[in-house]
Amino acid sequence: MDLKDLFANTQKNLNQEVILDGWVRNHRRQKEFGFIDFSDGTCFKHLQIIYDTNLDNFEEISKVLVGSALHIEGKLVESKGNQEVEVQAKKIEIVGTCSDDYPIQPKHHTREFLRSVAYLRPRTNLFQAVFRVRSVAAFAIHEYFQNHGFIYFHAPLLTSSDCEGAGEMFQVTTLPLNSGQKEIDYSKDFFGKMTNLTVSGQLEAETFATAYKKTYTFGPTFRAENSNTKTHAAEFWMIEPEMAFCDLEGDMQVMEDMLKYVVSSVLEKCPDEMKFFDEFVEKGIITKLQKLVTSQFARISHEEAITILKDANVKWEFEPQYGCDIAKEHEKYLTEYFDGPVFIKNWPKDIKAFYMKLNPDNETVAAVDLEVPGAGELMGGSQREEDYDKLVKRMQEMQMETKDMEWYLNLRKYGTCPHSGFGMGFERLLIYLTGVDNIRDVIPYPRTSGNCDF
Repeated sequence: MDLKDLFANTQKNLNQEVILDGWVRNHRRQKEFGFIDFSDGTCFKHLQIIYDTNLDNFEEISKVLVGSALHIEGKLVESKGNQEVEVQAKKIEIVGTCSDDYPIQPKHHTREFLRSVAYLRPRTNLFQAVFRVRSVAAFAIHEYFQNHGFIYFHAPLLTSSDCEGAGEMFQVTTLPLNSGQKEIDYSKDFFGKMTNLTVSGQLEAETFATAYKKTYTFGPTFRAENSNTKTHAAEFWMIEPEMAFCDLEGDMQVMEDMLKYVVSSVLEKCPDEMKFFDEFVEKGIITKLQKLVTSQFARISHEEAITILKDANVKWEFEPQYGCDIAKEHEKYLTEYFDGPVFIKNWPKDIKAFYMKLNPDNETVAAVDLEVPGAGELMGGSQREEDYDKLVKRMQEMQMETKDMEWYLNLRKYGTCPHSGFGMGFERLLIYLTGVDNIRDVIPYPRTSGNCDF
């Protein structure tokens, strides 16, 4: 029996014989009996196992160390302690022993230390909670899009295009790199051209949107940005929907609906984990998320946002400027000003990507960022430029090579239509959902500058 099923039906299982398999989280021994804090990973709760000298192998079990794997047979009874129920063991078999140098002992461990033993950290309370929420949130994302008629598209991880145009990409090559080599002859490489790890599946997803109307990607992406902040990693997961016959307003509606669906699902399916986060990680996180679900997201233009910031009686570290990006302090103020999430749309074209639709003013593009309380920017999207000539002109203005992007431009020739999409970093969402503020602690094996362990 799994602990998840046991706790879901405690009254039914009470005074019944149960068989359990799992691991020792803590062990308190006394002369004639002992207490084992037991977990099997199927739920966040632990179960107390009581044994005494009636066990045939009492002496052996009394020496069992934390981390050992056990097979237990016994009776589920009401607990005389703080627990609701406990098991009186009749048989305990050691399936796998654990040595005394096991790093995950029942004491406080810093998150920095746990990153150094990332292959073991899912056994701690914090990471049991984090990675179960990660699993539930991932399923909820798929569930939302599948329920709304989206086709799941697997974007290629190897690509010759740079979606963001920033050039911060990992190159992939089979050619030996010689010391002092200035140029690489890519014609002799595996693909015959320079190839990179993708930073986004958006461009390829647009090809599927023009065939299926609605599609989405959910997979790993890579960024060779040498940054050591809490929100940057070299490998991370992205959710990127693309929708044909959809303008910016429709795009924002899907962004809002999807986020509310995922947050609601996590609150419903991970109550124990969320209580843990609320008590030990971020006080009030449950209330924060519940408020988001019931909020009406505000919608303002970039110009309106700058005006609000300029009119505020605040001494800014970075003075807000028309035509420029906004800082973290600005994002925080705007969500407080509207007392909830805020869509900021119609951004200056000079600070946005080439594929975004030019507005009639010729100065802004139909782009949008979603700012949420306590986290700032969570999603970014846009209506894509569907006009062939305008897209070519924009790429030329940005000194982009159009030859290798012919396939993307052809989408504007072969049955073009208004279409929109957005992207959300999955780990950024998890930071918001859990209160765990470092991307290294919401992804199983973080890949950052100078770190590619395990």
